Amino acid sequence: MLQRVQTVWMLLAAIAVFLTLKLSFYSGTLIADNTYHHLLAIDNFLLMVLTSALGSAIVINIFLFNYRIVQLRICIVAIIAECLVILLYIIQLKKFSTGTFDLWSAFHIITLIALIMAAIGINKDEKLIKDSNRLR
Repeated sequence: MLQRVQTVWMLLAAIAVFLTLKLSFYSGTLIADNTYHHLLAIDNFLLMVLTSALGSAIVINIFLFNYRIVQLRICIVAIIAECLVILLYIIQLKKFSTGTFDLWSAFHIITLIALIMAAIGINKDEKLIKDSNRLR
């Protein structure tokens, strides 16, 4: 299982997703009460649920190595979900008057890249299996 490159990519993506639950995406001054605030995934219920579900789906997807087509579909859905998480974070930025992106926001880009690399690896495996079955 761990000898497959896409498993390592999915493991990296899962670690990055679970780290984003506790690490801030953006820091700045809120418009409402003019206080300094860190934007976390646990601050918004939808972000928290979607991030937790995304991380869980990626971990479950690691163990579906015998079902490459299902694994590829889950990986594509995870890519779409990560894009949705980033979009929800950007929507939350409207609550801030000033601020900066935190270093930890890079974990979302790392997750997206790792999921894309995992999907490419799964697709290569599937093509290799189809080619070897065709040669028999």
